[in-house]
Amino acid sequence: MIAITDHGPALPGGPHLYYFGNQRVLPDEIGGVRVLKGVEANIMNEKGELDLDQYYLERMDIVLAGFHAQCFPTSDRDICTKAMLNTMENPYVDIIVHPGNPEFPVDYEAVIKRAAEKGMPLEINNSSFCGSRRGSGDNCCEIAGMIAAGGGPVVIGSDAHFARDVGRFEHAIETALAAGIKEEQVLNTSVEKILNYLGRKKHLLRE
Repeated sequence: MIAITDHGPALPGGPHLYYFGNQRVLPDEIGGVRVLKGVEANIMNEKGELDLDQYYLERMDIVLAGFHAQCFPTSDRDICTKAMLNTMENPYVDIIVHPGNPEFPVDYEAVIKRAAEKGMPLEINNSSFCGSRRGSGDNCCEIAGMIAAGGGPVVIGSDAHFARDVGRFEHAIETALAAGIKEEQVLNTSVEKILNYLGRKKHLLRE
């Protein structure tokens, strides 16, 4: 399985809204690989509003959400924390991405607790260790340790922005293992687990 989750349209260089509507024409499977059509939406404000509205979000197979430069107006820790917590209340959001981004600091304890309560995975992101979001590595290790202790869910993400990085997880897996995260906490260890988690999106479940 692969998830195609381009950035939302508010990010400079992100696809136009039409792109996300047009994903409906893509096949559900290509060469034996299940394809999830989705978005990495931008958190836009303290209310946790995203740059795609309900019309598009409810049509996505999978919705990731996170902070990105040029989209979120502040790096104030309290505001960032409130924004991330409010984003988790959006019924269409499935996963919170790269919460260790030092540009947008959050209260890890509060975020991890809420995520565990809601059963919403937080991402450990391979790209955060090798170029993207410099300074994220130590934060990701801290978050991984807290997730391991709290028992909340997690996803291991490649965050590939280049074809050869698709499926690269080595740094993220190493971090998860070192922290003591258990296999049962990791959502994306099987297609079945992912589809069960996304089961409220009825169009994904096939006989």
